[in-house]
Amino acid sequence: MAAKPLKIGKLTLGGRKPLFILGPCVIESEAFARRMGKKLKAICDEVDVQFIFKASYDKANRTSVDSFRGMPARDGCQLLASIGADLGVPVTTDVHSPEEAEIAGETIDVLQIPAFLCRQTDLLKAAAQTGRVVNVKKGQFLAPWDMKNVAKKLENFGCTKFFFTERGVTFGYNNLVADMRSLYWLREGGYLVMFDATHSVQRPGGAGDKTSGDGILAPVLARAAVAAGCDGVFIETHENPAKALSDGPNQIPLAKLSALLKKLTAIHELAR
Repeated sequence: MAAKPLKIGKLTLGGRKPLFILGPCVIESEAFARRMGKKLKAICDEVDVQFIFKASYDKANRTSVDSFRGMPARDGCQLLASIGADLGVPVTTDVHSPEEAEIAGETIDVLQIPAFLCRQTDLLKAAAQTGRVVNVKKGQFLAPWDMKNVAKKLENFGCTKFFFTERGVTFGYNNLVADMRSLYWLREGGYLVMFDATHSVQRPGGAGDKTSGDGILAPVLARAAVAAGCDGVFIETHENPAKALSDGPNQIPLAKLSALLKKLTAIHELAR
């Protein structure tokens, strides 16, 4: 059963063209977030792809208590909304509690439910009741077919505008594996699905007091996912991943993004 295309502002998920969610892992500063937004808009205009700008106001799921977190929810959401308005693109960020979902729902176009929280009923309910589009990342501990229960919760709470994101499954300790069959099964279930190329190559806690990863493999998995038929791709990117304040090992260098988007768009056209 094919899912119906979903309008997100002027963009379409599940249409003829792939949709990309692009941005840095976290808002490192206002100047940084605005600079990244402008650079991404220029790249996407040049390549002629549609994108949603992404950045987290708070990284609540960090390995160490000493890790950089970000900023308060309301401040971060207001900044993201301002960036989106300036660029003329939708924006998204993750929410971690019903209270944060309510705050984000005032200004954010797409509310992202983190993978570890994808079964939290109160959080799903709060996100659904904002009336915004909801993106639920499939938990590393769930099979693709388990997501039907998440869908039923959202629908029960009145949300019909949602999609799922595949981001790998736990494979032993400090490792994830991306099963491309999941994309097929989720779409066969009637759901729109994106592939998270960034977090699928994470090694959670792999560096002891911080997360490591295989960022060099993110473009490889992204190409495979688009060939497998996903509706869009989630990619975190940074001007200098080595100096990123969060998840640097998994972010694609901004300088390499244009070439990757061109390849993914071409593969999507062939796959469809």
